[in-house]
Amino acid sequence: MAESFGMQVRFTTQPGSGDVLAGLLLEAAAGLDDVSECLLYAVSRDPEDDDVLWVSEVWTDQDAHTASLQHPRARATIERALPLLAGPPEATHLLPLGGKGLPLP
Repeated sequence: MAESFGMQVRFTTQPGSGDVLAGLLLEAAAGLDDVSECLLYAVSRDPEDDDVLWVSEVWTDQDAHTASLQHPRARATIERALPLLAGPPEATHLLPLGGKGLPLP
C-alpha cells in the first residue's frame, strides 16, 4: 500500500496580490470536493504578511497529487496564479501519520 503524501506550500505574491491569490486557492480547494484522493487542502494566510499564503495538502499518495496537477481545471488555476507570485512556491513534502480529520493507517 502506498504511503499518504502531504505538503506545506508557501506562496509569496507580488505586493497587494495576496487577496487575489487567496481567492484562486480557495477556488481550487472547492474544486477538490469531488476528488476522493485529496484528504486535505487548507488555505491559510500568514498572520504577519497579507501577501504570504500557505496551503496544507494531504493526498492518498504522491501519484494522486501529481495526477491532480494535470487536470485542466488545475492547469488553468496555475496559469492564473503564476503572474501573481513574487517567486516560485516553497514546498516541503511530508509523510502524514494521521490525526484529526485524517484516516489513520
